[in-house]
Amino acid sequence: MTALAAIGLGLLIGLSLGALGGGGSILTVPVLVYALGQSTGAATTGSLVIVGITAIVAAVSHTRARHVRWGAGTAFGLAGVASSYAGTALNRQMNPDALLLAFAALIVVAATAMLRRSSARAQRVVRTEPLVAAVTAAPASRVGGTAGRPLPGTGHPAGSTGRTSDASRGSPHAAVKIILAGLVVGFLTGTFGVGGGFVIVPALVMALGYDMPVAVGTSLLVIAINSAAALLARAGNETFHWSVIIPFTLAAIASSVVGKSVAAKVPATLLTRAFVALLFAVAAYVAIRSGIGLAAGETRR
Repeated sequence: MTALAAIGLGLLIGLSLGALGGGGSILTVPVLVYALGQSTGAATTGSLVIVGITAIVAAVSHTRARHVRWGAGTAFGLAGVASSYAGTALNRQMNPDALLLAFAALIVVAATAMLRRSSARAQRVVRTEPLVAAVTAAPASRVGGTAGRPLPGTGHPAGSTGRTSDASRGSPHAAVKIILAGLVVGFLTGTFGVGGGFVIVPALVMALGYDMPVAVGTSLLVIAINSAAALLARAGNETFHWSVIIPFTLAAIASSVVGKSVAAKVPATLLTRAFVALLFAVAAYVAIRSGIGLAAGETRR
């Protein structure tokens, strides 16, 4: 029965991952704790395995599409290795209900980040559609005559994507941003067993100027590295419930493929808002349950 429940819940989380390109892994810990009855320690450890393997599999498809930047992703991941050990040490020391209460706050942060990113993307589409239509409708001679000139309201030349080249992304300022973001993500991975994609993707976009597909693909490499480091830090000290982890992971991977087809048929904004509403509901539930546990002095470990 536990394996069947793991498969069903893994299918739901994989569907959200495939449809939204991220964010679904943050539901893994609450699902393992409240739906499958695991301890907080076992849930955060199992989540690392599930998230890490899923990230590796997803990264393969992104690699084929050349959406993974191995140098930047490896540097980002290695920056978080030390802090993932620190997060793991904190995980062992925290009261389980206090940990879950903090996790509820993290879910709210992730949901807010997803909502803001979705809104910003929608606004960019609305602003650029008239410009694209105008350039497309113009005669070839007129379009060619405007090459190199900024498009109105964009600041970028006609035919330009507005992205910087790879050669211009190695500034010390960008490197500092990547290192700091890597430290934050590593700490979150070690403490809560989450991938941290909601931090990684914006960091890659803002610091290195990556397009979203490249940022998402590279983030999967970072998640895999941090998950592996956090698992090594827990080796020999935690119990792995393979009867739950294996079917959960396989179901999540399989349904993520279905999620991609769903994303192609349903507007991204609608999907994101629905998922954000689910995240807020889960955060409220986790906060209430862990708050009651803290008040009653209960332990879950």
